[in-house]
Amino acid sequence: MSDTATKEEIIDILREIEEDVDYENCTKPWDEPHLDSFDVLQIASAFDDEFDIKIPAKEIVPENFNNAQGLTDMVNRLLAEQDD
Repeated sequence: MSDTATKEEIIDILREIEEDVDYENCTKPWDEPHLDSFDVLQIASAFDDEFDIKIPAKEIVPENFNNAQGLTDMVNRLLAEQDD
């Protein structure tokens, strides 16, 4: 487990779930739709495995999940909260 997540690490995890999405340039993978609700569950599970974090329901909002940077920011925020 690391103290922070990079956008590249997040994209690698996302590609394991759905490889046919251009996460570098896609700004709304759920709206287009490339990913579905089952993918969100897989992402949450993958982040738990990789970063040892739980994603609370209140964090599952478009601002956090509509692009790789939003996911990176959310993961880093949750990691920082664990350190508090």
